[in-house]
Amino acid sequence: MGRSFSMAAYRALSRRSAARGFTPAEPRPEGELVWLHAAEAGNLLAILDLAQRLCTARDGLHVLVTLPERGDLQQARSAVNRTDLVHIEELPSEHPSAVDTFLGHWSPDMCIWTWGELRPTLISEAGARACAMVLIDADTGGFDGRRDRWLPDLTRELLSDFVALMARSYPAAARLEQLGIPRGDVEVAPALQAGGQALPCDDTDLADMITTLGGRPVWLAAGVRKTETDVIFAAHRHAVRYSHRLLLILQPAVPEDVQSMTEQAATEGFRVSTWSDPGEPGETTQVMIAEDAEDLGLFYRLAPVSFLGSSLTPGHGGCDPFEAAALGSAVLYGPNVRRYMPFYTRLANAGAARIVKDAHTLGAAVTRLIAPDQAAAMAHAGWDVISHGAELTDRVIELVEDTLDTRQEQHNAHA
Repeated sequence: MGRSFSMAAYRALSRRSAARGFTPAEPRPEGELVWLHAAEAGNLLAILDLAQRLCTARDGLHVLVTLPERGDLQQARSAVNRTDLVHIEELPSEHPSAVDTFLGHWSPDMCIWTWGELRPTLISEAGARACAMVLIDADTGGFDGRRDRWLPDLTRELLSDFVALMARSYPAAARLEQLGIPRGDVEVAPALQAGGQALPCDDTDLADMITTLGGRPVWLAAGVRKTETDVIFAAHRHAVRYSHRLLLILQPAVPEDVQSMTEQAATEGFRVSTWSDPGEPGETTQVMIAEDAEDLGLFYRLAPVSFLGSSLTPGHGGCDPFEAAALGSAVLYGPNVRRYMPFYTRLANAGAARIVKDAHTLGAAVTRLIAPDQAAAMAHAGWDVISHGAELTDRVIELVEDTLDTRQEQHNAHA
């Protein structure tokens, strides 16, 4: 369609004021690629969670996540579990040359733009390249800037490029209508929130471990640092006094620490084994060291309560608590969880997670929560948190699947 005078003026200004160059951070992977833009910096964790869910839902899919200006690239990359499928990139400037380089390199099949703060050159050029555009989680704050007030025809023109528009509230939908979008074209859906993914587990291993444990109480300490083991072993010693068959499964954050943690457990007087030892854990095993984080899906299913490490001492940022909550494990954590603070706050407010600060509070919490009724109440609260917001995530995944399937069918028809 023809472009407005406002768009022409904006592009002319961008040529003069925006940085011309753009250098991609890495090569484009082969296959389908969905571009997910995080326009609202405060919701980055939810957006990364959506990116990883999209990769899980569609085999071979890669997701490119772009951050707003001054976004923390390093923080985003450290929070991504599937680094082979989720790629983090800076957003180019609005200079047409930078936009052309960005889109030419990444060549996205589809774009999911969250919140607002639209980038006219980037969005209009993406639409011109037949990149299907979807706007989700729109809020009034993303459309109350000076440009949206003084150039509403430019914003209206950009919004018309999106094949689907979803607002997080009725006031946000009303704002889009004020900008010229017909009421029936805006869908109101819950705000985007991370929900956590159920980590995989081998069903045979799960059945075998349930048989081996024979009803023994179990707690898990995951992502543990060497600076935390004194507290964990002291807490276990406290809890064993009240439940003498209690088994601690300990998963080090750093694989190289397996040997030293095994030796420390033995020095502390515990009967210790490793997960890779044949026939373990035995009936008398008190501490089992789990060498591989890939097995956490199994251990979260077995343990009604999990302490998430890298949180007692500063500098590590904590572990993702939604992985435990998604599999029905009550969450205990230390005070240093900056990286995942929004997740822990949601769980704690719902009664699904508790903070501990030392061996005494950790041991007391484990002793209390290995009682099935106590752990079950926290697990149920955790599941409610995980489930909230799933409606939007499921809707986006459905949209991506349908759009990419249609593109593939069109490609095959012209091949």
